[in-house]
Amino acid sequence: MTTTTGPPPRDLRDFYENPAVPVASGTPRSLRQARMLAAALGPAGQRPRTILDIGCGDGTAAATAAPLLPGHRVIGVDWSQDALRRARTRIPYAVRGELTGGGLPFAPESADAVLFSEVIEHLVDPDAALDEIRRILRPGGHLMLSTPNLAAWYNRALLLAGVQPVFSEVSLRGIHGRPGSEVVGHLRLYTARALREFVAASGFTVVTLEGAPFHGVPRPLRPLDRLACARPQLASILLLHARRT
Repeated sequence: MTTTTGPPPRDLRDFYENPAVPVASGTPRSLRQARMLAAALGPAGQRPRTILDIGCGDGTAAATAAPLLPGHRVIGVDWSQDALRRARTRIPYAVRGELTGGGLPFAPESADAVLFSEVIEHLVDPDAALDEIRRILRPGGHLMLSTPNLAAWYNRALLLAGVQPVFSEVSLRGIHGRPGSEVVGHLRLYTARALREFVAASGFTVVTLEGAPFHGVPRPLRPLDRLACARPQLASILLLHARRT
């Protein structure tokens, strides 16, 4: 069993304000997602777009995406003050905002695109989160969502062996019954089919679904993990591009 550092968290907010909790995901996933968004927005030189990285964490994903989105303004958004302090060392704009109750500090239909990277699996109320994202996106605006795949190729094998799947967690205080060394606060997980259906039911048109590798896969298995990206249903990470209907 692996435990988090420091005293046990009182609640989710306390958990995410702990500097020891990881708030960045892998660069390969960030690059793939940024390339998908750059292709969706079209050639550089068009009117500047407003892109929000909601749940920006330490700003790594936004900083990775920015060079691929020249001329556009990328704004990081997070409610964790600790994450925002770190994000402001990497990106020019980072503001505090929440995903429920109209908590994002943006007017309706004011954003052209939203990066929503490795966030939805942490949420108590993902329905309210997608409602809020839909509120601030312009009609036809882009949602670039990434999340771990419950049905990743190795999770299928682990379940057959009676082992808790990777990415799933039963406690905020320690790891029980699954591989891995970090407690990251996942509350819910999606298969490719479930994610498509959920996003479509929330008022978006799904454009494409792709796979991405997971940086935590042991090195000898990484070639296999990259091969699995060709079939999103088996990939470690799901990358979904949708547009506001």
